[in-house]
Amino acid sequence: MAPNKIEEEWVYMSKGLKLTDILVTIVIAIVFGIIYRLWGDVSNVVKLAGLQLDQLVYGVWFMAATVAALIIRKPGVALLAEVAAASGELISGSQYGVESLTYGIAQGLLAEMVFALFRYRSFSAATACLAGVGSAAASLVFDAFKGYLTDLQSWNLLLYFAFRFIGSVFFTGLCAYWLVKALEATGVTQLVRPASRADYQALERRK
Repeated sequence: MAPNKIEEEWVYMSKGLKLTDILVTIVIAIVFGIIYRLWGDVSNVVKLAGLQLDQLVYGVWFMAATVAALIIRKPGVALLAEVAAASGELISGSQYGVESLTYGIAQGLLAEMVFALFRYRSFSAATACLAGVGSAAASLVFDAFKGYLTDLQSWNLLLYFAFRFIGSVFFTGLCAYWLVKALEATGVTQLVRPASRADYQALERRK
């Protein structure tokens, strides 16, 4: 039986993080750290509409993990990117204080676990969406510890959870995937990804 195409591709990939990978991850994290800092104001404006609508935009705070993982495709990248982005948000004066970092660690860890579950062989939109769901679940655990969820009525709590997950799937999963696909079209991502089997075959054909 012919080997799976994804498995064949990963025979030629180096999974260990190199200095270049770390630097690219940090650059991605810096960009999203700035976005995270500004997104608090956006969330506050949306929150004025009520009905937990601000939860629909919450998924933006998880995007560093999936964008970095989809670009670099190596173990540890999702966690590193999310923690670094959260650190940048904190340093830049986040309205959420140290919580931005503690949430970031948990969110990055759950996203990392999703990619690890697929043994770092799947970087599809579906996998990115699952990573977003994982990050959302981590954030909800922290929300639960803060105690205010128990003050919400059942219908309001349902909206809170549903909108958090929907927003995470859309932003952390789909938007991150589309963004990386757009970058792939420019050829930028090939500068930081490990060579695949297809790359080696293309070189062989040119000889």
